[in-house]
Amino acid sequence: MIQPPETIRVSHRRVVCDGATDIPSGSALGHPRVWLEIDEDGFVECGYCDRRFVLIGGPADHPPAGQAA
Repeated sequence: MIQPPETIRVSHRRVVCDGATDIPSGSALGHPRVWLEIDEDGFVECGYCDRRFVLIGGPADHPPAGQAA
């Protein structure tokens, strides 16, 4: 089964993605660094790794299951 893309909640409309993980020097395992701008929909997806960046409090922000808004 294919895992769904990672969703990252952020507080700024401009974000950077390099596909790296939390591993030190993990960028070697990622993709070229790209800057992305969250639009009026409240989210943006990376064209390389499909990570979804969601603006906290924006229209696409939904609390994780089991948590109140």
